[in-house]
Amino acid sequence: MAVKRNMDPKKCPMPSQDPNVRNKNFDEVALGYTYEMAINEARRCLNCPKKPCQSACPVQIDIPAFIACVANEDLEGAYKVLSASSALPAVCGRVCPQETQCEGKCVRGVKGEPVGIGRLERFVADWHREHSDETPVVPESNGHKVAVIGAGPSGLTAAGDLAKLGYKVTIYEALHLAGGVLVYGIPEFRLPKAIVQKEIDGLKQMGVDIECNMVIGKVLTIDELFEMGFEAVYVASGAGLPRFMGIPGESLKGVYSANEYLTRINLMKAYKKDSKTPIKHSRKVAVVGGGNVAMDAARSAKRLGAEEVYIVYRRGMEELPARKEEVEHAEEEGIIFKTLTNPVEVLGDENGMVCGMKCVEMELGEPDASGRRRPVVKEGSEFVLDVDTMIMSIGTSPNPLIRSTTPGLETNKHGCIITNGDDGLTSREGVYAGGDAVTGAATVILAMGAGKHAAKAIDEYIKSKNA
Repeated sequence: MAVKRNMDPKKCPMPSQDPNVRNKNFDEVALGYTYEMAINEARRCLNCPKKPCQSACPVQIDIPAFIACVANEDLEGAYKVLSASSALPAVCGRVCPQETQCEGKCVRGVKGEPVGIGRLERFVADWHREHSDETPVVPESNGHKVAVIGAGPSGLTAAGDLAKLGYKVTIYEALHLAGGVLVYGIPEFRLPKAIVQKEIDGLKQMGVDIECNMVIGKVLTIDELFEMGFEAVYVASGAGLPRFMGIPGESLKGVYSANEYLTRINLMKAYKKDSKTPIKHSRKVAVVGGGNVAMDAARSAKRLGAEEVYIVYRRGMEELPARKEEVEHAEEEGIIFKTLTNPVEVLGDENGMVCGMKCVEMELGEPDASGRRRPVVKEGSEFVLDVDTMIMSIGTSPNPLIRSTTPGLETNKHGCIITNGDDGLTSREGVYAGGDAVTGAATVILAMGAGKHAAKAIDEYIKSKNA
């Protein structure tokens, strides 16, 4: 059925909580499209035959097809297109950096704003969750077993794809709850945990087993997994080891890694009055870093009641690596950006508590190896920032436990597992790896893409071995 195109140059705005209300609660900021908004936005899509948006999607969703279904008010059809490629559409619709991927290639973005692909993905996934009562079909068993290490986005995706092919998949998760960064790293106000749990429940209904509190490398080794009858192992253990700057004062009370700070809040619900996991309710907070994790930590600190929260970043606003939407939300909520600033020392009081942060101002010089202009110290610019809490958000690396307990598993100087291209094969036969364990900290959708590639490669490997 032909539908009338919507040629509005701007995408339909996303309804959201008022900034001065939401910065005091942990409820979801973006409220989602209404039915009418979604249909109207879908009709902005030109349904390009060459599908440039799909070419930029790490999991290769047929984006024009799912949007065409929305435009024709066939929401269940839209969900079927999405779920054919993505194991976590409700998650990706919320946290995927669409502006640098699918929406970045949208033709409508040449002379206006791109189609709100992520917003439509979220709408369709939410609609399906609220209106469908069907349970996933349990595929016929093919008699083979695969182990997955880590129940984050990459591990969940690989497990889902393998289960659809008939494999008996067991996921081993180190924490007490499945979801990985989706539950410990991304705050409730960006990604409600009930949505993550619903996606995980769907995998369980397909026959995927998830064993929590299983630290592979301690409780079991990869070699022992093979002895248990698994024919292949997919390592998707993420990159949860925080980095620090190595400046004086980092061991003072009141200095957190962003990982610890967010895990206490997101996974352990430290923001609730009855929480058994304490978190400091600070007066003034400095978050060092400029990525999405830094924005999450800063916005969480504000919600915990901090009077002033600073993002301290050594480059300028234009160089911030965080998503534009996250930066805008942080600004709206009162986060103060101190860019072209770098800490050089954390100051403490007589009780060993943080009482300030000594900083220097920076200038942008010549481009470095990454192509970005290198920050250099401005002479005579030292000053003290009045804070009582410092949160370090300058990156993470993989935990060394798996590589130290798996003979023959090659890693690079950053501790990331080395793989043979997109298929995720490591230096050990039958051992595959993907996501942040291979790339270092990256995005949810890239980790999911790695899980899809690895699942395909594992299926081919096991079939060839048993031919």
